[in-house]
Amino acid sequence: MMKWERLNDNGFTTANKIVNIKISEQFQDNKMEIACDNSTPGSEKPAPKYSEELDNCCEELRETLKHMTKIQLKMEKLTSTTKAICDLEAFHHRAGNCTAPIFHTWPTPYFYEVSLKLSEMYKKELQLKQTIVQEIAHSADQDLMMVYLSSWLYQPYIENSSKLLLEAMLLETGHRRC
Repeated sequence: MMKWERLNDNGFTTANKIVNIKISEQFQDNKMEIACDNSTPGSEKPAPKYSEELDNCCEELRETLKHMTKIQLKMEKLTSTTKAICDLEAFHHRAGNCTAPIFHTWPTPYFYEVSLKLSEMYKKELQLKQTIVQEIAHSADQDLMMVYLSSWLYQPYIENSSKLLLEAMLLETGHRRC
C-alpha cells in the first residue's frame, strides 16, 4: 500500500502539471483571440499548437497508472489465492482433517472477505483513475479539471477503514508485530 500511496502522490503531481499546462494554454489562447479580434477582420485564428510538455506529462501519468494496475492485479491474485485456501480448508474439514488455523485469530473465510473488500476498493479506484487519465488532458472546463485532480488525490473509492484492515491483516499473518 505504501507503493500505491507513493504512486498516487506522483500521479497527482503529474496530473496537476497537466491541469496547469491546460489552464496556461487556455489563457494564451484567450489572449491570442483578443489580439486576432483587434487585428484585421479577414485574418484567421491560429491553430492550437502541439505541447511536448503536455504530451510528456500524459505519458508519465499513463506510466503511473500502469504501475498502479500492477499493484491492483497483485491484490486480485492474493484474493484468489486466499479463496483457494478457504476452499482447501473446507475440503479438509469435511474429510475430517482439522488442521491448525493459518492466522492468529481470524478464520480463513474472514481473511478472504477482508482481502476481497480491499481488492474491490482498489479496483474501483483504479477504474476512476483510468477515466481521469483518459480525460484530463482533453478537458477544456477548468472546474472539471479540478474535480479530476481532487478525485485523484482523495481517492473516493478507498474507504478510511482500508488502512486499519490492512494493518489487521499484517498482524494476523505475523508480518507485523504488536
